[in-house]
Parts: sequence; C-alpha cells; structure tokens
Amino acid sequence: MKNQIHQNILCALFVALTAVCSQIIIPIQPVPITLGTLPAFLSGVILGKKYGALSMVVYILLGAVGVPVFSMGRAGFSVLVSPSGGFIVSWIAVSALIGWICEKYGKKFWTVAGAMAAGNLLCYAVGVSWVIALTGMGVWAALGACMFPFLPGDTAKILLGAFLVHRYGKQIRI
Repeated sequence: MKNQIHQNILCALFVALTAVCSQIIIPIQPVPITLGTLPAFLSGVILGKKYGALSMVVYILLGAVGVPVFSMGRAGFSVLVSPSGGFIVSWIAVSALIGWICEKYGKKFWTVAGAMAAGNLLCYAVGVSWVIALTGMGVWAALGACMFPFLPGDTAKILLGAFLVHRYGKQIRI
C-alpha cells in the first residue's frame, strides 16, 4: 500500500511539474520550444513505463478539459489538434518508451541519456508527422520548423535529465 501511495504522489507531482515546465518557453512558430519535454522524459525514468505514461495521460486530459497546463497557459482540445498537439500527445508513448528502456537496461547515466534520446526521436517522429498532416508542409520545411531548432535544447535537456537521475535518483527511491 505504501509503495502505491508513493507512486501515486510521484505521478501527481509529474503532472504538476510538466504543467509548470510547459510554461517555460521560447515562443517560435508553429510549435514553441518548451521545457515540458524534460518532465515527460523524467517521468518514464522515475515512474516507469506504466506510471510515467499515466502521468502524461492525466496531464493531457487536464489540458483537454480546460485546465491551462499547456504552453503559454493554453488549454482545451483545440491545442491537441494544433501543430503542438502531436508533440504533446507523443509524451505518453515517449514516457512509456523511456520507462521500458530503463526498466530493461538499468538507470546508468548513458543508459538514461540513450533512453531519453530514443524518446526524443519518437517525439520528433510523431510531432513532425502531425505538423505535416495538419499544415501540408513539406518534410524538410517541417523538420526545419519543428525539429532542427529544438536539437540543441533537447540535447541539453537529455544531458540534464540523465545527470539529475544519476545524481538524485537514490533520494527519490528509483
């Protein structure tokens, strides 16, 4: 019972952390650069594939029903069907993938960094495909607008996330 309560509390904390980090943005078009991917990545490592994905489902449902948790204080189903929507929705699978890799291969620094990189590639694949489908942009135009500008920041988030897990993982019993 105590372990279940611990997992539920961490799940709720990741929903809140994702909401807060999603407000830290660089507003570019068609998709803003946001710190929200960092807790989406970390949720998989810390909560595992099941609860990590669940925390992202709860985050997305809160935003869909009108709680202003998406970047720039946006909310509603309309955000999920906008160019940003594919990236946000992908966080469910991203968290599950990262959690699965870490459950299978461990939580050493480079394993976590590799898992987060794989999750980030999945996020790009879903998000860029979503942008192409919604806007009719060509592949290179969509990559130029929705992936290439994100690479330096996402690399930094991956390294920061792996460092945080490596440095503080034992304090939160992961």
